[in-house]
Amino acid sequence: MKSRRIFIKTVSVASAAAVFSIHQSLSNTMASQKMIHQVYFWLHKESDLQEFMRDAAPMLGRCKDVAQFIMGTPAPTEKREVVDHSFHVSCTMFFDSLEAQAAYQSDPLHLEFIAKYSHMWKTVKVYDIAI
Repeated sequence: MKSRRIFIKTVSVASAAAVFSIHQSLSNTMASQKMIHQVYFWLHKESDLQEFMRDAAPMLGRCKDVAQFIMGTPAPTEKREVVDHSFHVSCTMFFDSLEAQAAYQSDPLHLEFIAKYSHMWKTVKVYDIAI
């Protein structure tokens, strides 16, 4: 019975130490975690596509915390069940940290983009990827 208590106590201490170590490691990783922020837009009117690509979307790339910006439209690849060609515009932004992406969310240029152009899209889908 005594050895069982010692075993449980040892396992509990080791588990707590492991959890603390993992938490510390995650906190350190998040501070330097690079990421890709992919945003897909479905517009109300296809006729807005040129204006959206010329005036609206490039604003996102000018936000100060965006390390790299790529904008595009669906590629004319073959139609397959797993390929989604339904969106109108995709914007891919690279960030040097999770904190940079968080700062981007409140960047005045990002907020202006939303206020000025949100009427143009009916749906937005975001995929954030840790790299």
